[in-house]
Amino acid sequence: MKRACGLDVHKDTIFCATFDGQKHGPVKEYSTVTPSIRAMGEDMQSVGVDTVAMESTGMYWIPIWNILEEMGFNLMLVNPYLIKQMPGRKSDVKDAQWIATLLHKGLLRSSLVPCQEIRELRTYSRKYVKLQQRQTAVLTEMERTMEMCSIRITSFVSNISGKSVMKVIRQLVQGETNPKVLAESIHGRIVNKHKKEVVEQALTGFITAHHRFILEQSLEEFDMLVSQTSKCLSKMSVLCNEHYKDQMKLLLTIPGVSDISAMIILAETGADMKAFENSGKFSGWTGLRPRNDESAGKYKSTATTKGNRFFRAVLVQIAWAAIRTKGSSFKEKFNRLAMRKSRKKALIAIARKIGVVIWNVLNYEQVYNAEMLIIYDQGKLNAKILYHQKEHDRLQKLAQR
Repeated sequence: MKRACGLDVHKDTIFCATFDGQKHGPVKEYSTVTPSIRAMGEDMQSVGVDTVAMESTGMYWIPIWNILEEMGFNLMLVNPYLIKQMPGRKSDVKDAQWIATLLHKGLLRSSLVPCQEIRELRTYSRKYVKLQQRQTAVLTEMERTMEMCSIRITSFVSNISGKSVMKVIRQLVQGETNPKVLAESIHGRIVNKHKKEVVEQALTGFITAHHRFILEQSLEEFDMLVSQTSKCLSKMSVLCNEHYKDQMKLLLTIPGVSDISAMIILAETGADMKAFENSGKFSGWTGLRPRNDESAGKYKSTATTKGNRFFRAVLVQIAWAAIRTKGSSFKEKFNRLAMRKSRKKALIAIARKIGVVIWNVLNYEQVYNAEMLIIYDQGKLNAKILYHQKEHDRLQKLAQR
């Protein structure tokens, strides 16, 4: 390596230090505006810098990365936890020099920064997730407003955003208060299950002008969020069909994976498993693998680690769908695990297992095959047979009492 550069990135300033293996160059301070970043890149090129490392400080590193990447530098993004300065010697100047020193000696481990297409897809997917969360908050607000008006129809439905409830809300906003008219918007299955009189009583409320105003505001916000969500999905679909059509087809063969979850998987993982040495490293990156916390032969904690929260959330959602899929091996595995541990822990185990499957499907570019998950170990089979025989004998003895 010729001359390495370390950047200590802040909101308004960047400290730039270089190291050639023998001594540090002068540490320069730059602003985070675009002309200053380009000037910093030109200064680094003038002294022969070809590799740059920086901390992943919030979102402040993103514009610096984009500009320096365009200028042709080899970039490395590093977790700040791994490059902390020695206690009592911390300053912005020394931090930049420390990063440059570690980079030149090859002691830094780069975080995953995918290509431009994946970064664009990730922007859309994370915006989609946030829009979904805001939709849920607005729906909860509308439900609370209706309960303040003594409209209790949400007690009879499983989904607040269903067509029946939304039709009732739109009629209330328009000024309709007759429970018989409102009941016509309720699905027949709900009316037959709870009886028409009960449904009409639940739709009989005391609605004031300010309640109707708040409900109208929430409805407008909800419609706007639905429209924005649809646009995000459209952008994601275009990108995936253009660049990652084959990977989408592979992911859709896994039980529980839908079109939306497949696009989020591609956005978070980068669709290239070469960044991870094996499925175990991939599980550690997701944060679903038990932590390694052992001392003196005792395990202090087996809780899961911190990982990619967006990817971990979608994996858990896929696990919920997989254990409800008929004929799925994940359903059988979940039922066995839930017998000896809590359902939540069993679900996390299934999510980790699905993560391993995703790594194998994308790494080897093969469709999901449930039979490949079944590994017959004669010793384990004999142990299971002996266990079930003992349980059978125990139950027979209890039945004879």
